[in-house]
Amino acid sequence: MGNRIYPIGIQNFEKIRKEGYVYVDKTALMYKLVKSGSYYFLSRPRRFGKSLLISTLEAYFEAKRDLFEGLAVDALEKDWVKRPVLHLDLNIGKYDTPDSLDKILDSSLSKWEELYGTGVAESTLALRFAGVVERAYEQSGERVAILIDEYDKPLLQAIGNEELQREFCNTLKPFYGVLKTMDGCIKFALLTGVTKFGKVSVFSDLNNLNDISMDEPFISICGITEKEIHLNFEEDLHELAAAQKMTYQEVCNELKVCYDGYHFTENTDGIYNPFSLLNTFFKMKFGNYWFETGTPTYLVELLKRNHYNLERMAHEETDADVLNCIYGDNEPIPVIFQSGYLTIKGYDKRFGLYRLGFPNREVEEGFIRFLMPFYTRFNQLEAPFEIQKFVREIEMGQPNAFFKRLQSFFADTPYELVKDLELHYQNVLFIVFKLVGFYTQAEYHTSEGRVDLVVKTADYIYVMEFKLEGTAEEALQQIEEKQYALPFEADPRKLFKIGVNFSNKTRNIEKWVVE
Repeated sequence: MGNRIYPIGIQNFEKIRKEGYVYVDKTALMYKLVKSGSYYFLSRPRRFGKSLLISTLEAYFEAKRDLFEGLAVDALEKDWVKRPVLHLDLNIGKYDTPDSLDKILDSSLSKWEELYGTGVAESTLALRFAGVVERAYEQSGERVAILIDEYDKPLLQAIGNEELQREFCNTLKPFYGVLKTMDGCIKFALLTGVTKFGKVSVFSDLNNLNDISMDEPFISICGITEKEIHLNFEEDLHELAAAQKMTYQEVCNELKVCYDGYHFTENTDGIYNPFSLLNTFFKMKFGNYWFETGTPTYLVELLKRNHYNLERMAHEETDADVLNCIYGDNEPIPVIFQSGYLTIKGYDKRFGLYRLGFPNREVEEGFIRFLMPFYTRFNQLEAPFEIQKFVREIEMGQPNAFFKRLQSFFADTPYELVKDLELHYQNVLFIVFKLVGFYTQAEYHTSEGRVDLVVKTADYIYVMEFKLEGTAEEALQQIEEKQYALPFEADPRKLFKIGVNFSNKTRNIEKWVVE
């Protein structure tokens, strides 16, 4: 690792530059952003460098040129103009009551008012904000830069609580509206967040904001490209290879599989998750670093509330309007995409449709593991051991033991979880076989109210058919009639054909037949 220090969890540009942390130079893109417009919105998943971008812009607008020595912007910028910067960070609060947001906004406004004074009759948060912007411009003679980090944190924390979300919207809408009403006093404004709340929400009046989240020129303004890895971390790649007893090429491939794959628009190179990448180089081993720092409970609540078929996640299709904007908490896919758990995998230009999927192994495995306690009776600690047992039984050719264990996954399921029994069966099967598939080869398909599955191990091939309110014998018969096993007849591995039936009455597997 040498003397290199990695800015893990450090989002302050000045600290990174002064204390010698590794910095991937994004200042050319930052300069392009500043010079090509005034009002921007950028959506990126958490831990993707949004706060560092805001901090870099803050140092730039404060004309701290010494911090940029040797970086791209140092050669590009000829006029370093110092201007007032109003930096609001909503990442720091816990938003569980209506006044929790008011207190955070009041705290920032009070600090700005100490610098620029207060105005008569500025009785609301929005009026105080407008007054600060106006006085900052008048007193300095320079238009103001406004930087708002994680603008949507209160709204995300209130998903599922319509009344609280409405309260936050009513507060933020006029507050952010200042960006439009005070245009003459503002040089530049950037709002960052995970999601874009639309319709009657905070963005309905902010039609002067340019959303660059899916704009190709700014795709890599947060995150790290493959080119940047080789430019900034070439030594680290060789050290990681030595530490993991892998070849240089194997390490590059593993990094790609684990952490690459984010596509924020169509036909662009993949972006690597910077948080996981830096942690890998710091610890000199691979891990689920990004996923372990967050618990996307609100996403799972959305999936369950919308009776979402989890199998769709691997090949969801939608258009740009849906991806770009979420309307409260009605539809889970935009939130899951914007939060970084799904990404763009393909694009149909003719119909304007995006095909979504998991960006990489870290996200896919982490998310599926996280889902298990919400759909089964096993908690986060028990789940990995259950999956390990499933895999061993499959690998040892023990289908009966496997299905007895699978029965336990459906046992004692709370009634509220299984209002849609067929969907519940499909979702549990999807989670189990997706997790088993990380250690074996598993192909899972659903269509027309049935499920068929193929699992392959070194010694065995399993072809399974699942029925609901039919019979296990009918399921086995369908394997024969549809010739599901035909592609594997010549394979030297032992072949199991298995018919399975679910019962609505017992809410469990009623019977299975193995041939």
